[in-house]
Amino acid sequence: MKYLKATDYLNFKHESIQKLVKEFKEDSFTNKEKVIGLYKKVRDKWRYDPYTISLLKESYKASVIAEKTSGNCVEKSVLLVACLRGVGIPARLHLGKVKNHIAVERLTEKFGSNELTPHGMVNVYLNGKWLKLSPAFNASLCEKFNVEPLEFDGENSSFLQQYNSEGSLFMEYIDDYGHFEDVPLDFMKQNIKENYPHIFDTDENISEFKL
Repeated sequence: MKYLKATDYLNFKHESIQKLVKEFKEDSFTNKEKVIGLYKKVRDKWRYDPYTISLLKESYKASVIAEKTSGNCVEKSVLLVACLRGVGIPARLHLGKVKNHIAVERLTEKFGSNELTPHGMVNVYLNGKWLKLSPAFNASLCEKFNVEPLEFDGENSSFLQQYNSEGSLFMEYIDDYGHFEDVPLDFMKQNIKENYPHIFDTDENISEFKL
């Protein structure tokens, strides 16, 4: 199946990914347990950072992301897809656009909008169906903003924290770009440039920036 293949981006045969998935390659784990375990590991071990955006191919290699301590939603999703494929579970990247409603001051200042695009999540094939899950927001960040951490039970899709613990609107999906077999870097570059044109100056070769 194409959603089990290693690629230049989803390079799960690399030592750094094999180290991450080693414990979940034991036969004592069911596929459901493997997905839940890897989901929580990627969700919480890498701090969510939406302010560093790269257009460099190297930045989206799972082995490179694995060596970092933080990542944006796409990077963390790429890492989880690679880990899942690394234990023989079909997975793919899914992209869309979201609007944040809490703690948006810095987002609005830097991006000129409280909309984030492309926003990454993961599709995993489990028990005969494709499920959606999002490892973006680590538990400590959720606690800071009074939002319940997004849990995944291995039975149902879990990719949207619509409200915080007080019932206030937290985030919403406003566009869906579909799923991808591999990291669609050209699509991502075009999407970022179209949605945040003010980020790019006259240097068309700009490839990485921290907001």
